[in-house]
Amino acid sequence: MTIKILAILFLTILSGWSDSQGFLHADNIWKRSQIVFPELIKSALGFAFGVIAYWITLKVLSEIKTVSVEIQTLGWFGITIIGVALTSGNFLKWQLMDQLVALLVFVGIFWLLFHTGG
Repeated sequence: MTIKILAILFLTILSGWSDSQGFLHADNIWKRSQIVFPELIKSALGFAFGVIAYWITLKVLSEIKTVSVEIQTLGWFGITIIGVALTSGNFLKWQLMDQLVALLVFVGIFWLLFHTGG
């Protein structure tokens, strides 16, 4: 059971991180109304790895039946946001109030993770 829970955590992080890369590269796909193919490919690969990791996570979740899809999705959402914020480098440029709000949202996600009991 512990191995499967670790697998869920790892796959959730992999899924969220991959999707964050998909979002970051998608932001660079259109420059001067022309498509930038290297960015398109990087974005597509990020989303492809992300969804495959998510599907595998759902398989493991179905085997242990102790963690809900809603809770796993909250984890994915949190990891995706963190991945975008950290990888873009913009998080450190945000005003302190915005950083605090982001931290509160992150804490709120984990509140839901543990309070609902997954």
